[in-house]
Amino acid sequence: MVRLAGVSVFAFIALLLVVPWAYALFPLLAAVTLLPAALLFALRFRGAGAIDRDDIVMLLALLGYGGLWCLDVWRSGQWPIGEGNQGILLPLWPVLAAALLLALRVFSPGPRLLWLAVSCGALGAGGIAIFERLVLGKSRASNGMNAIPFGNLSLLLGGLSLLGAVWCLRTGTVRRPAILALTLLAAMAGMLGSLLSGTRGGWLAAPLLLLLAYRAARDVLPARPLRLASAALVLLLLAVAMAPQSGVKDRVALAYSNLEQYWTGESRGTSVGLRLEMWRAGGMMFLEKPLLGWGEGQVQAQRDVLVAEAGLHRGISRHDQLHSDMIDTAARRGLVGLALLLALYAVPLGLFWRRFHHPRVDPGIRLLAAAGIMVPVAFIDFGLTQSMLRDVRGLSGYLGLCVVCWVVLRRCEKQH
Repeated sequence: MVRLAGVSVFAFIALLLVVPWAYALFPLLAAVTLLPAALLFALRFRGAGAIDRDDIVMLLALLGYGGLWCLDVWRSGQWPIGEGNQGILLPLWPVLAAALLLALRVFSPGPRLLWLAVSCGALGAGGIAIFERLVLGKSRASNGMNAIPFGNLSLLLGGLSLLGAVWCLRTGTVRRPAILALTLLAAMAGMLGSLLSGTRGGWLAAPLLLLLAYRAARDVLPARPLRLASAALVLLLLAVAMAPQSGVKDRVALAYSNLEQYWTGESRGTSVGLRLEMWRAGGMMFLEKPLLGWGEGQVQAQRDVLVAEAGLHRGISRHDQLHSDMIDTAARRGLVGLALLLALYAVPLGLFWRRFHHPRVDPGIRLLAAAGIMVPVAFIDFGLTQSMLRDVRGLSGYLGLCVVCWVVLRRCEKQH
């Protein structure tokens, strides 16, 4: 069953941005196959894979967020729709993640599989981005999905691959240079996928991810080679970003132009202008119902009322979310929902952070903790300008990566 769990985890992460239904297919298959076996195993071998207080805190964060969302659906009588009608079961995904956490605590995969999975996922995303931009001539790489979650998740997988390269060097896997080359190439591919997707909001997370990777590598690699390698990586990324084919300069210039048009009153219907209008709408709705919000089924209707009565740009009515996880959650579920959203970020962040800064922790475990920190840090940034947790791949990616990083870390802790 451990091998089956490893196959499911690898396929989910590696194919998340490559195969359209990977975000749902592999978690559901894992639940169907692993949960019954995990229950039988736990009953037969008491204490094996037993959960502790930290596991319970993680489970409570998942179940609290998903449970409130389900209650919100019940009180409003409407499920989320999502792009392409794919989001109707989104409130159930945190519950599924909690169930998979229990199963994978019994049948935990090893760290090598995690690093290979994120590297293959980043390579797949980067390869698709290069093909779509340079061969098909598309303006933004997306693999047929929303370009924003595609670019954001590509960047995150690239950052995780960079940690995988550090892990290879620490464990002596450099004796197999192909694996080290895979992780390094994947790191570049994931970041390139983000650049070619034109996802401006996600680019703000890149310095944070690179800084976290540098901090994790500092405990493992000699100082001088690390500084030289870091400088070379930053220069390479800047060179790619400045190249005309990347489209980065054009996207940044367009954002500045949009912002200028909004503040001068010339146009509020641009990409940036509509985001600012949606945030205004979300703020107005939150102030009217600050405790529990308007509910899943009422935000769109109230938004349209504000368009008519408060003079907001009518273009915001084309969107089914408010392009900010915190603002959207505050409008839908008020302070209670916002508190549980913050817990969904803060609980994994705190659990991983404690292990990352423990003075006597094994360097391999510290790298896994850095990977766990990287996931919520990235999503907090991504969620500033996009409702990533209302996107099927965004929510599935966040929950899946948090759970997998956690169970792999706990397995390594047990072995040490």
